[in-house]
Amino acid sequence: MTAVPVEILILYYSRKGSTAAMARQIARGVEAGGAIARLRTVPPVSAECEAALPAIPDDGPPYAAARDFSDCAGLILGSPTRFGNMAAPLKYFLDGTSDLWLSGGMIGKPAAVFTSTSTLHGGQESTLLTMMLPLLHHGMLLLGLPYALPELSSTQSGGTPYGASHVSGTGAEPRPLSREETALCQALGKRVAQTALRLQVTPA
Repeated sequence: MTAVPVEILILYYSRKGSTAAMARQIARGVEAGGAIARLRTVPPVSAECEAALPAIPDDGPPYAAARDFSDCAGLILGSPTRFGNMAAPLKYFLDGTSDLWLSGGMIGKPAAVFTSTSTLHGGQESTLLTMMLPLLHHGMLLLGLPYALPELSSTQSGGTPYGASHVSGTGAEPRPLSREETALCQALGKRVAQTALRLQVTPA
């Protein structure tokens, strides 16, 4: 009997590219953990009520759809911080997942979170914690980063036990991920993938 491929949904919003760079490293970790990474993003929120965007972004991964959730065996959620909370586009998207909540489609699946801030004390941990709340309501199993990872103790930039993080800086060009940040992103993806494989959650 052929094993059903295990897919991990990496869903994120990125405005300047730092969160997207993290998502790509997390995807590498997912694949190193033996699963398939499915990268998806969400559209920005417009102040114009009738504003419309094309169904497919000009660049980067496609916008997320309901099927991405039903297909996945795990979810890794990412956002830049906005005043210590997730960005509005991601929150808006999650607010529209009540049908998924009613069906119980995400119950028992592993989940994790990641974020990027421009400054070292820019609200990383509060953002990660608030991103966990809707995942708990969906009945997911939350995973963080254990201190067995040496980069968690040696990092001078991003990296928390609550999830992967990055300090992008305040310059015109975002600062690239540090060695420690990259390793922690990959470790997070690998941990979710390996947990999903152990749980063998069958997609709905």
